[in-house]
Amino acid sequence: MNLHRETHRTHRIGWLRAAVLGANDGIVSTASLIIGVAASNSTRSQVLVAGMAGLVAGAMSMAAGEYVSVSSQADTEAADLDRERKELLDRPERELEELSAVYVSRGLDADLADAVAMGLTAHDSLGSHAREELGISDTTTAARPVQAAFTSAATFAAGAALPLLAAAVATGAAQIALVAITALVFLAVLGAVGATVGGAPTTVAAARVTFWGALAMAVTAAIGSAFGAVV
Repeated sequence: MNLHRETHRTHRIGWLRAAVLGANDGIVSTASLIIGVAASNSTRSQVLVAGMAGLVAGAMSMAAGEYVSVSSQADTEAADLDRERKELLDRPERELEELSAVYVSRGLDADLADAVAMGLTAHDSLGSHAREELGISDTTTAARPVQAAFTSAATFAAGAALPLLAAAVATGAAQIALVAITALVFLAVLGAVGATVGGAPTTVAAARVTFWGALAMAVTAAIGSAFGAVV
């Protein structure tokens, strides 16, 4: 018998989200910071110092934010699983009825739903209830706070390094233009790569991330120019 092999990408959600978010934030925030400082008529060294500070601070912030966020998710899932485990021990008949009701709501007749619920409960009662009642599965759970923290910090730093390198090779108006163009190109590439890895349309993803990056840089450039004129 020939089995049809299907390729799914949902198992990539955890690390892909952290990686794309980190790199995108690194490019946008650092490029915007550099452009805003440069537009205020700051010197080249001031622009580079600001960019480097933004890289370090942003990477640490991303790491801390991801760690706290994913840890909170893991704690919530663990608490829900502990509660479900206790209910399975205290009232197994009621839990079996709840699982059967889930399958009835999905279109199975009562007898078949009961049979499916009993079969899955005998095989893996906690796993079955976690999936059907709580929406927790091997794909959507297994939160790894440390992995998410390091992934976000590393990708943020990598993304932030791109506009910082561009700022290092130019000054004045050329510096602003080079940083903006470099950032937009890499944002488009990042959006396309992220969409490809996730199996989504690349054009929409690239256009979306490029638009918001351009908007962020335009706003900071306007603010930097206004404050620079005042000073």
